[in-house]
Amino acid sequence: MSKGYLSEKKAGTSEYGGELRRGWMHKQIMAFYLMIYDIIAVNFSYFMGLWLRFDLRFTQIPREYLDAFVHFAPVYTLFTLFVFAGLHLYRSIWKFASFNELNRILAATVLTTAFHVIGITALEGRMPASYYVFGPVIQVMLVTGVRFGYRYITLERSRRQKNGRKTRNAMIIGAGNAGQIVLRELLNSSHSDARPVCLIDDNPEKWGKLLEGIPVVGGRDNIFQAVEKYEVEQILLAIPTASAQTRRDLLNICKETGCELKTLPGIYQLTNGEVSLSRMKPVAVEDLLGRDPIKVNMEEILQHLKGQTILVTGGGGSIGSELCRQIAGHEPKRLIIFDIYENNAYDIEQELRRKYPELQLDVLIGSVRDSRRINRVFEHYKPDIVYHAAAHKHVPLMETSPNEAIKNNVIGTYKTAYAALRNGTKRFVLISTDKAVNPTNIMGASKRLCEMVIQSMDAISKAERMDLLPFLHAHADKVIDGQIAHDPMDHMAVYDGGKSHSRKRDSVQNGGQESIQVGSVKNKERTGTQFVAVRFGNVLGSNGSVIPLFKKQIEAGGPVTVTHPDIIRYFMTIPEAVSLVLQAGTYAWGGEIFVLDMGEPVKIDTLARNLIKLSGFKPDEDIKIVYTGLRPGEKLFEEKLMAEEGMKKTDNELIHIGKPIPFDVEKFLRQLEELAKASYENSDRIVEMVEEIVTTYHPAGKKVVGMEKRKVQTGDDGGRQRALDEAAVTVAGDVAKAASE
Repeated sequence: MSKGYLSEKKAGTSEYGGELRRGWMHKQIMAFYLMIYDIIAVNFSYFMGLWLRFDLRFTQIPREYLDAFVHFAPVYTLFTLFVFAGLHLYRSIWKFASFNELNRILAATVLTTAFHVIGITALEGRMPASYYVFGPVIQVMLVTGVRFGYRYITLERSRRQKNGRKTRNAMIIGAGNAGQIVLRELLNSSHSDARPVCLIDDNPEKWGKLLEGIPVVGGRDNIFQAVEKYEVEQILLAIPTASAQTRRDLLNICKETGCELKTLPGIYQLTNGEVSLSRMKPVAVEDLLGRDPIKVNMEEILQHLKGQTILVTGGGGSIGSELCRQIAGHEPKRLIIFDIYENNAYDIEQELRRKYPELQLDVLIGSVRDSRRINRVFEHYKPDIVYHAAAHKHVPLMETSPNEAIKNNVIGTYKTAYAALRNGTKRFVLISTDKAVNPTNIMGASKRLCEMVIQSMDAISKAERMDLLPFLHAHADKVIDGQIAHDPMDHMAVYDGGKSHSRKRDSVQNGGQESIQVGSVKNKERTGTQFVAVRFGNVLGSNGSVIPLFKKQIEAGGPVTVTHPDIIRYFMTIPEAVSLVLQAGTYAWGGEIFVLDMGEPVKIDTLARNLIKLSGFKPDEDIKIVYTGLRPGEKLFEEKLMAEEGMKKTDNELIHIGKPIPFDVEKFLRQLEELAKASYENSDRIVEMVEEIVTTYHPAGKKVVGMEKRKVQTGDDGGRQRALDEAAVTVAGDVAKAASE
């Protein structure tokens, strides 16, 4: 080790030691000065008691009272210093004095007063009554005043320095408890550059009054006026108890001001005592949707998931990862995350291990298309409940790769469902989409096929006819030296050694048993695995959602691309959708398609314009909006149910059940076998084959659905209405045809 390093280390240690000594000396000097002050203060207090008793005339004070005071003063001084030291009044950091220090001062005053009254009376004689009253009062004022005066001066100096650094004027909406907490922290915070200048509250009784010295200038109707008068640049919404409609109305007003908007996430922040400036978040576009908080029966979900081994496929994706978060909070016996993308799986694994250190968590990498891998996972872990979220979901990408949509979505679902049925899983929940209803794209059609796979599996489970399930190839047969070499190890029923396949063929050819129909068995009267699907629309913030795309485009300075000015979609936040998925799982008997109520549909154009405003820009001025036309396979609007499915209610008003559409399971399985073989051969006829199976599927390239003709330009209102009428007629015609078929 070099001498230079040793000398540097020694110098650093010496410097640090010097700082400690200087700090210690400063504290000792301050304590000494405070002690001198207290000696003067406590004696002056009781002298003032005598002086006040005799009208502030020293010559009028009787000699015996003055002698008694002088004789007892040294004894009282020593006792007072002893009590003050014992209560740590010389060791406190008065820069941060609080109620704790005040309580100790009051306790010291009570002790010293009692000693003074008893001591001077016993040793020197009785003093005037006013002496016993004014002495303690003046003492507590002087002792408290010097200590808290130091804190006041420090705070005032700090406040002025902070105000000098604050560069933006802020308005707080809400003069209640949360508003006061945010206001106080804003006034005292050194980390914020915002200066509160006014408050808004709809309660007229608060108008014109001051809160922490800041005026309440009026209600929501005064927002624009106050923004202009006080030159407001930032608006903080601090009403966590407000209804969704009230929040939406306020935010719709505020976003027109051009100010930066921030809000508290929700009422739980107030109830948990977590209201603070740091909890304020930028207003997100979903805050403008105005949906009331979705309520689910947490007790039902807890009883359903507690103590169960649960597998989530696609557990690293946006929906799958939120499923894992909420499941982890419901005390499962074990949670298994299965995903092909290692980065996403790693991220959710680290998050859950931090938040739930006691959770039995297994994270596995693999594909649902790999029969051997998925079977071994089920054989090893024997999951009780499966949430199948693994899927390709990007509509335009699947339009150019339809075989991949079939392989991953349909065949992957079949193989996972088969493994669940084979290994005694209690419940299998498929995450589906509203694009499966009257699909116009291969992604939606593939998800409809997934629903049919699930309904078929449920019928097979109830009938206990696993022998009907076909092999589905994972790879096309290979030709080696002129001979066809099959790949049985990738077949679904590999562990049956081909026996079930032959039994199935015999059954089909010989008509040995009655044909199985979906919906032919009462749901309650069943054993075996229960298979259900949950269907919902777009989720805000998910992978592939328009929101992240719009944000990137705004950050780049535009333009923001919207496919059509009249396109509408149903929206729900990821946590809302997942909580309803978990709730729907508790209602399952088997074979149902649960449909989530997504609320009112939202125009994508309105969503884009709101996001631009929330980013501090003006639509069409600062950031242009460009209409690109509907993409391949895209609808003008989505539907939640096919006409034949009808609608049944559940205990949760936001969860409905679509009645299963009857179809021949054995026929469907034969078609599925051919479809799987074609997809692994990358057939050019895959779309036509899907059309034959899913009769409600009408590829957008063949029929006009929505606004494919793109006759309408942005400014042509009449043309736009004609196109809307055409779209409605076309979709209605498709539904009618599907019903007749």
